Amino acid sequence: MIVSYNTPKTQACASFTEKKSEFTGYIKPVANEHEALAFLEEIRAANRKANHNCYAYVLRSMSRHSDDGEPSGTAGAPILDVLTKEGLTDVICVVVRYFGGIMLGGGGLVRAYSKAASLAVDKAGIREMSVAQKLRVTLEYPLYSKVVQKKKKKGLHVESRDFGENITLTLVVLEEIAEKFTADLTEACSGAIVVDFIQRECFDFG
Repeated sequence: MIVSYNTPKTQACASFTEKKSEFTGYIKPVANEHEALAFLEEIRAANRKANHNCYAYVLRSMSRHSDDGEPSGTAGAPILDVLTKEGLTDVICVVVRYFGGIMLGGGGLVRAYSKAASLAVDKAGIREMSVAQKLRVTLEYPLYSKVVQKKKKKGLHVESRDFGENITLTLVVLEEIAEKFTADLTEACSGAIVVDFIQRECFDFG
C-alpha cells in the first residue's frame, strides 16, 4: 500500500559538545536497506577513532537501530524516536561520539543522542512525499495550450513531453485532485484526448 511520508530533503550533519564529548549526527535519505548500510559504513570509515557510531534507520517496510557499545537503550532507540516523531521514512541517522572523559549517565546519553539526531534533521530539512497518480496524456497540437494553462496548478508536475505526430505528456498529479483534474482537462479538450493511467507513486511536489 502506498501512503504519503516525510523524508529528509538532503544529506546533512550537525555537531555539538557535551561535557567534552563530541557528538555529530549524520543523516541521509535512502531508498533501501542496502543504501542505509552503505552510508553507515561510510561514516564508520571516516570516524575510525570514534568511540561509538550509533544509528537508526527507517524504511517503509522496517526499522533498525544500534547502541554500538553504549548502555542499552541510551543511543539507538533515542535516535529512532526522533526519526519516528518527525514522521521520517527512507532515512538513516548515524550519531558519532568521541568520548571526552566525563561520564554522562543514562539520561545524559539519551538527551545527547536525541539532540544530535534532532540537529541533523533540522539541518537536512524535511520534504513531504505525497501519493500521486502518474498519467500519460496524448493530444493533438492545437490542444496543448489547454494543458499549459494548468501547468502552474498545485499538485501537478509535467515529467516529460514527447512531440511526435501527436503530443504525449507524462504527468504526475496529486492523487486527491487527479480525478477532477482528468475530468476538467477532458472537458476543456472536448474529449479529444487520451488519458492512460500508468501507476501510483509518491512524489515531492515541493
